[in-house]
Amino acid sequence: MSLTTVPCELSDAQFNKISRLVKDRCGINLHEGKKQLVQARLAKRLRELHLRGYREYIEYVTNDADGAELTAMLDAISTNLTSFFREEEHFRYLARKVLPAAMARAGGDRRLRIWSAGCSTGEEPYSIAITLCENIPDLTSWDAKVLATDLSTKVLACAEKATYPGERIKAVPPQQRSRYFRCVQARPERLYRVEDPARSLVHFARLNLMDSWPMKGPFDAVFCRNVMIYFEKPTQAELVNRFCGILAPGGTLFIGHSESLTGIEHTMRYVQPTVYEKPLRPGQLKT
Repeated sequence: MSLTTVPCELSDAQFNKISRLVKDRCGINLHEGKKQLVQARLAKRLRELHLRGYREYIEYVTNDADGAELTAMLDAISTNLTSFFREEEHFRYLARKVLPAAMARAGGDRRLRIWSAGCSTGEEPYSIAITLCENIPDLTSWDAKVLATDLSTKVLACAEKATYPGERIKAVPPQQRSRYFRCVQARPERLYRVEDPARSLVHFARLNLMDSWPMKGPFDAVFCRNVMIYFEKPTQAELVNRFCGILAPGGTLFIGHSESLTGIEHTMRYVQPTVYEKPLRPGQLKT
């Protein structure tokens, strides 16, 4: 078999097997319209593994005891689109409402925790870290951390490098760009790296949101944006209620502008589109 050609077509039955595997392991729902994308992206894995077809590949990934190939498969089929300060209103709300409330709640502990769930290549958690740096004057005296997790080891590797082409940081205001980014390559393409203090606030880890969560919280805010669109309603409901459980009373959940909690049973209080708050006390819904 030539290693430069796609081994064969992905049949409907094979696509359904892959879809069930992905849904069972990480909750992601691959609808029929994703078949061509899955075929194209997995073709490279077949060539790399010298497999003769998708049937062999399904057997390979199913029997892979340590789960390494499942991770590689999810890396291959994941779509990761993000940017610095994407959905800018969320960062204004974080600065204006969430951080003052969290700081008041912390009292003498001076502890702040924010979770970027589905952090992709790192732009979101670094944007959160920059927002903390810009809005907490005595930040060095705080125990402040941004947890950034993703299912994909590929995007986490990019995120930990914290290095981005100039085109990717255009949305960062000039003053913040000069304060938190350093040019590390001038040619052939300018590359910029996120610098301290913002970079040191962020801790990256791989996490499947459908698995148990090793962290206990509480978190002052959770960003889970443009992630739940891949899940069916029951999975979304389970996830939202788990977020609620790990948030501090009064903590905030941010979701993506293409997402909604409509039709999902939960106890979060609606604040404004894509922003929800955990009630201060069980059963309390602030107005």
